[in-house]
Amino acid sequence: MSDQSRYDEIARQMPPFGQLFELRILHAHPDCLRAELAVTEALSNRNGVLHGGAIMGLADNLGGTATFLNLTDGQGTTTIESKTNFLRAVAIGETLTTETTPLHRGRRTQIWQTRLIRSDGKLAAIVTQTQMILSDTP
Repeated sequence: MSDQSRYDEIARQMPPFGQLFELRILHAHPDCLRAELAVTEALSNRNGVLHGGAIMGLADNLGGTATFLNLTDGQGTTTIESKTNFLRAVAIGETLTTETTPLHRGRRTQIWQTRLIRSDGKLAAIVTQTQMILSDTP
């Protein structure tokens, strides 16, 4: 299996929570993960726009997936910190594009930034999260 085939397989194997978003992975690589999300009413808040919790959950799922693209066999990950800047609302019916890139990839932690971009090209949110690397070997 080629490296790219491995990356694509990891990106397609979303955990059950991630599958709820019905993401479409556009590009999977250890340096960048891109995806699209159709914003549906099921993901909206009382104001009729994309719920902030959906943004945070989406970005957390993408940060974890991006980390997995950088792990070796026997390693896992968990989020230990996450910060979200909400910049603009995202309307129901829009397609949100995401780009997740590394800020730091260390032996014990990785820090990822996910940019969420509206259909009009404007930045809707930025999520920065720290992933702890879990290993079943000392």
